[in-house]
Amino acid sequence: MEEIIKAIILGIVEGLTEFLPVSSTGHLILAGELLNFTGDRAKTFEVVIQFGAVLAVLVLYRQRFAKLLNFNLKKGSGLNAMHVALAMLPACVLAVVLHGVIKQYLFGPQTVLIGLVAGGILMIVADRSKRQIVSEELDQITYKQAFIIGCFQILSLWPGFSRSGSTISGGILAGTSQKAAAEFTFIVSVPIMAGASTVDLIGSREFLTMADLPLFLIGLIAAFVVGMIAVVTFINMMKKLRLSYFAYYRFALAALFYFIIL
Repeated sequence: MEEIIKAIILGIVEGLTEFLPVSSTGHLILAGELLNFTGDRAKTFEVVIQFGAVLAVLVLYRQRFAKLLNFNLKKGSGLNAMHVALAMLPACVLAVVLHGVIKQYLFGPQTVLIGLVAGGILMIVADRSKRQIVSEELDQITYKQAFIIGCFQILSLWPGFSRSGSTISGGILAGTSQKAAAEFTFIVSVPIMAGASTVDLIGSREFLTMADLPLFLIGLIAAFVVGMIAVVTFINMMKKLRLSYFAYYRFALAALFYFIIL
C-alpha cells in the first residue's frame, strides 16, 4: 500500500509538471528523495509514467495530430508536419550525439539546481522582452519561428531547464504569443518524449518485472489524468499570467532543492 501511494503521488507530480515551465525532472528528483523512492527502479518508473503525460496530450490534441498526418505543407495551411520536424531537429540531433554524456554527467541534484535557476532567468528575459507578436494563434506560427523554438529546446537537454520553459521562452522571443508557444510546445513534446522515453525504457528493461506492472500502471494512469487537467488549465493560465510568475516559483523550488537535497 505504501508503494501504491508513492506511485500515485509521483504520477500526480509528473502530470502536473511535465508541461508546465517548472521542470518535471526537478520535481520528480525532489519528490523521489522525500518519498525515499530512488535508484534504478525509480528511474524506470519515471520513464514509464512519462507515457501517461504523452497520452494526455495525444487525447486532448487528437484532431491536431490527425491533421499533421495529412502532411499538407502548402503555405497558409496552418500548423503542419514540417513545423514539428523543424522544431524537433536541433534537440534530437544533439540528444543522439550527447545522450551518454547527458545521462552520465547531467542527471544529478546539482545540475538540476543550476537548470532551475538558469531556466527561470531565461523566462524572465523572455517575459520582459519588447517583442512584437507576429503569431497570435497556433496556426500562424511560421517555419522560421518553429526552427527558433527548436533551437531553444536544446536547452532542455540540461535537466532542470524544462522543455516547456525553454520552448515557450523561445517562442515569445521569436514573436509568438504565450498561448501559441505553449500549445506548440505540447504538440512538439509528444514525439520527442515518446522517442526519448522508448529509448530509456529499452535501456532500463532489466529493471522491468511483472511484479512491478500494477505499480507502474497506477503511476501512468495518475500522470495521464492529472496531465489532461494540467494542460487545459495551463493554456487558460497563459492567457492571463506572465511567464515570470513561473520563474519565481522555480527560484523558490531551487532554494528548497538546495536545503533538502544538497
